[in-house]
Amino acid sequence: MTDAPGSPMELALALAAEAAAHAEAPVGAVIVEDGRVLAAERNRMRELNDPTAHAEMLAIRRALAQRGTGRLDGCDLYVTLEPCAMCAGAIAHARLRRLYYGADDAKAGAVDHGVRLFASPNCHHRPEVIAGLGETRSRALLRAFFAGLRQPGGPLTPPG
Repeated sequence: MTDAPGSPMELALALAAEAAAHAEAPVGAVIVEDGRVLAAERNRMRELNDPTAHAEMLAIRRALAQRGTGRLDGCDLYVTLEPCAMCAGAIAHARLRRLYYGADDAKAGAVDHGVRLFASPNCHHRPEVIAGLGETRSRALLRAFFAGLRQPGGPLTPPG
């Protein structure tokens, strides 16, 4: 799948690159309603010292504030990485209409991998899911970021 210039996924990818430039895992998220961007965020867990400051969570909070409601029905979320269980739960609770995501996450994803939250009979809302939008670029950002962390002297390499 591709993403058009100026599209919500293009914005999410730019935010993911910005996150990487700030030593955050490169994930960006954008929420759109009727073609209008309500929220655009990037991972900020290190910056905010908050393990819940995933791009999706921050975008959901900002979009809810923009709308002045507790729901995001009729809205679509574009994110560069398959959401984790926490974010998938928030997506269901916010009642987002659609989820578009780039790269899958076999390790921590919870949409098409792991717990597959939306397939659970206990999940009260299931958004339409479109995977693979911007996948090549999303995956490239992630690979480059984590390869850099594993370089000699990087934070993920054991001391000499």
